[in-house]
Amino acid sequence: MRLLVLGGTKFLGRAVVEAVLARGDDVTLANRGRTNPELFPDAERIEIDLTGDLAPLAGREWDVAVDLDPTQLPRQTRRRAEALRDAVGRYVFVSTISVYADASQPVDEESPVLDPPDPEPDEFDPELYGGLKVGSERAVLEVFGDRATIARAGLLVGPHDPTDRFTYWPGRLAEGGDALAPGSPDAPVQFVDARDVGAWLPEAPPGVFVATGPTRALGETLEEVAAAVGGGARLVWTDEQRLVDAGVQPWTELPLWLPAEARGLMHADISRALAAGLAFRPLAETARDTLAWSLDAGEQRPTLSREQERELLG
Repeated sequence: MRLLVLGGTKFLGRAVVEAVLARGDDVTLANRGRTNPELFPDAERIEIDLTGDLAPLAGREWDVAVDLDPTQLPRQTRRRAEALRDAVGRYVFVSTISVYADASQPVDEESPVLDPPDPEPDEFDPELYGGLKVGSERAVLEVFGDRATIARAGLLVGPHDPTDRFTYWPGRLAEGGDALAPGSPDAPVQFVDARDVGAWLPEAPPGVFVATGPTRALGETLEEVAAAVGGGARLVWTDEQRLVDAGVQPWTELPLWLPAEARGLMHADISRALAAGLAFRPLAETARDTLAWSLDAGEQRPTLSREQERELLG
């Protein structure tokens, strides 16, 4: 396989490139060369600003392009797709599960999505994230039709995650002691190791897919993570309202905890992606690998501090 990766040196893109190189395929990276430029010295590189002149992509051919959407704007996505229309056999666009209009209900590929913002903003606006992705999905489908793969990624976790939306838990549970756990152990959680999605994307068939992991109970998940990383932590389940009243932020300060109005995103139907070959490594492996990486990488993003945790538990 000859693979073109737009981006490819941060988190999910890094996983894509690692998987393809491990299979012995040819990889071309197209990016500005600013993020982790030391990675993948044996891969071909095209230094390019994907918001500017796309001429360096002309006159080439690849079997598959994986677009990690580095610009987050539909008009830029359309420019990339049109520039590669005749250069690649299949175009894989990485979208998000945040495209859905009603996050309180379980979702699948046919669930209603948000409307793209009109007019489109001049710059990426995180408040419009889901709608912007919908606009980009439509641009790719209009250009590539039945040669397009749209992967609506769920919560991606694992080594090299810059968001700390899962990393908090292996680190905290490895420390042991009483660990504050939010809400109910029966609350649903759904996430996927970025390395599993990365290995699947180049092989995924055309179509639209929800690309995330199986739905689990939060309690069982945290217990399995605790067992994998050691430390003997004891989960202390704490009422959600008490946490909200104390100003603790769901999802950001306490990862994997979502308010009820957003829990539909933790009940996504992944049967289509499973039938298309998406497979998962054991959670224990993800937990151990994430912990090992985070101990070297240091703190990624502020989450619930140990001082806050002690106050809440006290």
